[in-house]
Amino acid sequence: MNKVLRPSSDRIALVPDTSYKQITAKLWGKGLTLRGTVTGAEIAASYQNRVRAGQFVISKIDARHGAFGVVPSDLDGAVVSNDFPIFDVEPEHALTEYVSWVSRTDWFVALCKQASEGSTNRVRLKEARFLRQTIPLPSLPEQGRIVARLNTASAAVGRIQALRTEIGEDLASLVIRSNETYGAQPTQLADALVLDEDRVAVAPDTIYPQVGIRGFGGGLFRKGGVTAADTTYRHFNRLSAGQFVVSQVKGWEGAVAICDDESAGLFASPEYRTFRCNPAKLNPRYFAHLCRTSWFHAKLAPATRGQGARRERLRPEMLLAIKIPLPPVEVQDRLVPLFDRVATAAAKSGTSDLDHLLPAMLDDVFDAGVGA
Repeated sequence: MNKVLRPSSDRIALVPDTSYKQITAKLWGKGLTLRGTVTGAEIAASYQNRVRAGQFVISKIDARHGAFGVVPSDLDGAVVSNDFPIFDVEPEHALTEYVSWVSRTDWFVALCKQASEGSTNRVRLKEARFLRQTIPLPSLPEQGRIVARLNTASAAVGRIQALRTEIGEDLASLVIRSNETYGAQPTQLADALVLDEDRVAVAPDTIYPQVGIRGFGGGLFRKGGVTAADTTYRHFNRLSAGQFVVSQVKGWEGAVAICDDESAGLFASPEYRTFRCNPAKLNPRYFAHLCRTSWFHAKLAPATRGQGARRERLRPEMLLAIKIPLPPVEVQDRLVPLFDRVATAAAKSGTSDLDHLLPAMLDDVFDAGVGA
């Protein structure tokens, strides 16, 4: 690595009434981003290090978690503390874009982990050890070809992701417009949902596979199993297909979902409340589409008080007091196949394989066994 990166320092005195951009490093090779813009008076230190576009910056504390990246042009002149070593890319040996791509690989994160040491909560990157690590280093023309190939793939993935987002937005608009027409009537959720909880006492020596809910309509996801030794809860809620599941803590930001067949039989903490759809008022498959929309999430927010993490929990009585328009259930039944077809199109435009495409290409392009 010492052939590729050269330590650099541009230490400057901070002026109290001057504004400075501050950098933060995302984890897992996701690069550098703006932390915020503050005055010199708001920064605890009197001196900081100024970075330039194209330099490589790494977090001593979180390097083992992939916190590093190349400084983008919009962060040129930003400042960082001494906990963020700065390196110039040696132009006679490496292209900056090549280094940027290399740093996004899992094995580069592993190299940083190997170069870190210390006790729990005090693990730090050792710069000398980091610079002794090796990376694949082909000729500059070959690096250029690799960069061009990866840039082309990245642009293609970006276009597909944009298409997926566009289709998803179109589906949400379709669901919202349909829900407000076709004979829709103001309906209190107490008439459409019934609290329906299958409480299971936590028993010793039993594993309870858990689910979580992603915010903003991201749906349910499976978590690891929990035993009595891992929790202070005395019971869990066992899920059933078709139930409406709400996170009391994060429901206001869209952590709600309809339980599908894959999640049926799994368990959630008592902070997740479950409801059965009244078949005379609400089709669960229809509601699965509706509850993913930001329109529905906006209905939940006023039902809790406070701001951010200080919000009161979205309790069942608060949820059931909300009133929304709903078309007759017969209309909902007819709309579900249409919504499903659009959702399927969105899924085909961006399957889960897409999210793994670039990491797979990186593994294919870079041979971690080749040293610098």
